Amino acid sequence: MTPEKKKLITDSFSRSETLKFYNAELLEVETDFVSIKIPKMEMMTRKAGMFNGAMIASLVDVSSGYAAVSHYEQDCYVVTIELKVNYLRPAMGDALVSKSYVIKGGTKISVIRTEIYTVNDTGDSESHVATSLVTMMKIK
Repeated sequence: MTPEKKKLITDSFSRSETLKFYNAELLEVETDFVSIKIPKMEMMTRKAGMFNGAMIASLVDVSSGYAAVSHYEQDCYVVTIELKVNYLRPAMGDALVSKSYVIKGGTKISVIRTEIYTVNDTGDSESHVATSLVTMMKIK
């Protein structure tokens, strides 16, 4: 990935009001791979203290979109065509971390696999809580 492309993605991430609201952090961005971390906030949890499924799905969508964009050399815009999330276990932890991989990047359509983990603040515990398959379409 060129430094210019990486800057386009990091600048886009920094401008997102939603990601600012979530206190999201872009952990890693490479060609065909993006990782994002979101710390736990009370509004993101259910009464038992686990992350709400909607929060997980939102992170899947955003992370998959940035991974799809990372695949293309030029600046582009993508939209979600299909998103499927399998919730594997209750998402108990201090933060969510996404790891999104482009499985197949086409000229218009990309398929991305995104794994979601919970981590604790000390970084010594990671639990795989969701797996997903997302299809994105390049529209610009």
